[in-house]
Amino acid sequence: MKFKTFIKIYYSHRLTKANFFKKIYINLVLPFIYLLNKFYYPKIKNLDLFALKHEHLFLKDLNFLFQFFNSDKGDFYINQYQKPAKKEKKLIDGHAYHSFYERFFQKEKTKSLSILELGSFRGNAAAALFFYFKNAHISSGDIFPDLFTYKSKRIKNFFIDTSSELEIQNKIVNKDEYFDFIIEDAGHYLKDQIISLFILFQKLKPEGVFIVEELDFPDIRNDMNVDKEKPTLREILYLIKENKEFYSKYINDNDKKYFIDNFKEINIFKGKFNEIAFIKKK
Repeated sequence: MKFKTFIKIYYSHRLTKANFFKKIYINLVLPFIYLLNKFYYPKIKNLDLFALKHEHLFLKDLNFLFQFFNSDKGDFYINQYQKPAKKEKKLIDGHAYHSFYERFFQKEKTKSLSILELGSFRGNAAAALFFYFKNAHISSGDIFPDLFTYKSKRIKNFFIDTSSELEIQNKIVNKDEYFDFIIEDAGHYLKDQIISLFILFQKLKPEGVFIVEELDFPDIRNDMNVDKEKPTLREILYLIKENKEFYSKYINDNDKKYFIDNFKEINIFKGKFNEIAFIKKK
């Protein structure tokens, strides 16, 4: 974890609100706080080597793996968003998305797949998918790739800002690679969700599935939709399901037509707290 990343995640909001003297104090002590937290930050784990002594993990279901690697997609997890120096080990409720994932993943377990994950954070979900899909190659993108704590010949970690159409084009669309599953778990902002789905749907293989976690965030959280824009992606998907017309300034005509012509089904489920969408391609 880089110093710049540490400040951005844990202190940028405090610096914004702080008065002049508080800013001076925070800036003086930050290097020491960073070094302390860096000491506690998880070391990078080589999953190829780890798998040699933990082959039993290839037989486990998703909920077990999500919890084993501390992903919030399972039933329970330890808060991975707290500062590393905090040693809080209490289990808290996760999103409980695992049963929905299993519906779409189970029949594909042994196949040679390509998976794109947007919003990897520490890589906990990618590590779980590494064992669930023993023949899959996983591309994990995040705005803070230095947080990623795993490595493998089957995992690629890269920088991407999913709020930028240009970034998505250059980092994914313009590459000669297509995916069986795309998991959008990045910023959850209204624009980010919409452009990720409609720009990247063309990168799904036939019968591939595009997944949007926390689909309802722009509908229920002000910080994910500051200007209260309409329609949200959730609203767009329901309009499509009802065969109704829709318009968004974030979707161009070509991407809209491609999606309408090529989607097969839209499924929206409610996890323990939030909604998750599975959009299957023809």
